[in-house]
Parts: sequence; structure tokens; C-alpha cells
Amino acid sequence: MKFLVDENLSPRVAELLRDKGIDTTHVLEHGLGGSPDTEVSTFAVTERRSIISSDSDFTTLLALSRGTAPSLVLLRSGDQLKPDAQAALLLANLPALEADLEQGVVISLSTTLWGARTRPLVLSWGFRRF
Repeated sequence: MKFLVDENLSPRVAELLRDKGIDTTHVLEHGLGGSPDTEVSTFAVTERRSIISSDSDFTTLLALSRGTAPSLVLLRSGDQLKPDAQAALLLANLPALEADLEQGVVISLSTTLWGARTRPLVLSWGFRRF
């Protein structure tokens, strides 16, 4: 698994995931601070990284693109958690979600009872391509 942490989350989140052996970088490490979400998404696709963010705009961007990448891990209420708690939430859930992330999904993570919800990136548009 490879991840790109969006700028709305602390670089500490990337650092803590790296400390646990997960290939993770932060957008600031790539000079993408202040870049539009489209540019961050394109970079993530090029680098084959899933995005970790608390910005729900990425879900709209991915739906409109009708693409299959990048996967997105959306931290719900991430702004209410400190970076160490955000990383702990990710570390507790990512192993079980690894296969889904490889397929192209949006995963919403929360500290509430529902925990993790997964949605495929390719939604039904009235037809399927095979």
C-alpha cells in the first residue's frame, strides 16, 4: 500500500504511518501545498498512491471523473482528532481494507459505531463495460 496524505492533515500523520512501515508521503513533500485537488489526484494516480484526506471534495472529483483511481481514504470528523489519533484510526483499519484499496474505492473512516464504509469508485451509470 502506498499513500499520499492531503494537506488538510498534518505531515505527522504521514510520519507516523511511515514509522509503522507504510509507504506514505505528504503533499508538502512533493511541492503540492496549495495545489488544486485535481493536481493532487493526478499526482496520486501517477505515483500509484491512495489519497488520505478529510476533504470530501475528493469524493465529488472522483465521481465526476468516473475513473478507477486513486482510491481515497476519507477521515470523517478528522478535524476533531489530533494527528496521533488520526494515524491510530488509520493503522487500526488499513490492514483489513488493503484489498479494497487496490481495486479503487472510497473508504470513509470514522470513530463512530459504523467505523469504515467502502464504496467502489466505478458506480453504475446504467451500463457496464466488460
